[in-house]
Amino acid sequence: MNAPLGWKQLRHKPWRLAVALLGIAFAVLLIMMQLGFREALFESAVRYHERFNYDIALFSPDSVFIVRPESFSIRRVYQSLADPGIESVTPVYVFPAVWKNPWTNSRRSLNAVGFDPSVSVLSTPGFEEVREKLTQRDVVIFDAASRPEFGDVRGHFEAEGNVRTEINNREIEVVGLFEMGTSFGIDGSVMTSSDNWLRLFPSRNRNDIHLGLLQVKDGADLETVSERLRSYLPKDVLVMTKAQFVERETSYWNRATPIGYVFAFGAIMGLVVGSIIVYQILFADVSEHLSEYATLRAIGYKNRFIAGIVLQQAVILGVLGFVPGIAAAWFLYGQAAAATSLPLYVTLDRAVFVFVLTLAMCAISALLAVRKVATIDPAEVF
Repeated sequence: MNAPLGWKQLRHKPWRLAVALLGIAFAVLLIMMQLGFREALFESAVRYHERFNYDIALFSPDSVFIVRPESFSIRRVYQSLADPGIESVTPVYVFPAVWKNPWTNSRRSLNAVGFDPSVSVLSTPGFEEVREKLTQRDVVIFDAASRPEFGDVRGHFEAEGNVRTEINNREIEVVGLFEMGTSFGIDGSVMTSSDNWLRLFPSRNRNDIHLGLLQVKDGADLETVSERLRSYLPKDVLVMTKAQFVERETSYWNRATPIGYVFAFGAIMGLVVGSIIVYQILFADVSEHLSEYATLRAIGYKNRFIAGIVLQQAVILGVLGFVPGIAAAWFLYGQAAAATSLPLYVTLDRAVFVFVLTLAMCAISALLAVRKVATIDPAEVF
């Protein structure tokens, strides 16, 4: 044969083929978008967890997630210095503040982080170049990747050299930019010194912090040091390695909120929709060619040969439908990333996973559609 029999049958009805490919492409797009948003949720939620410079984090067990943490005593940070494996400690203040857009006067919540500017607490673009400016009074550095509702801070800063506004009704000056990005819980961020942070939150106690960043000494075993800290520090703090801190935040968004469930459910629905479309197309094709399949059965061909034809059609539909689906997802990822500043992009692992899922979806639909042929009696057809 010059071409596979399955392909010839699909090509015989070009409009039906086009509809089938559009349906599969839509299913691929739906699955890719849902999985993309789900991964963007997790990746964006742990930006601070991953970019802070630390080996061990101290965090309140009463804190749900990092955007609105509960405080704990700063003494826990300094008590950890008693461990021979700890090199240095850095207390950090984290809490939402109210930013005033200096051009529209609208107000919006953003994340405010306070720390000792003499310590390089963060690894992110632009931070090292500007952190020493935070020793001044009433100054902050602004996340240039924040939502546009905060105003064009980057544009005005680069053009004029400074931006003056208010945070928590206190006048401040933006003296630098860094890049962190948004998440489902953070629309924007500012960082400043501990003293400036406490001026923005005058009701807060200096001795009540929200995060402790610990560095272990070279050669010290991270797990051993962590276990020692857990054994003698009071239970009003959690002692977590970076991997455990990231896992805790991810688990919150995945299990304790409906967001992770919604995206996973959306991906499942995309799979169901695609399966139904492929099944209907293949079942209609099988029904139309029932007499031909019965003839093949009558002259001695086995059920597996006929099932192979339908599976061949399913694989062709899956491959051809995947291409426009992944192309559409790539385009929409770019549009959504530009609009939301979320980390949306096509990864090889995700593309391969969805491709295998698409083929499995088509194969299962084909096996369901071919059941009618397997039980047919050729004499009844003729």
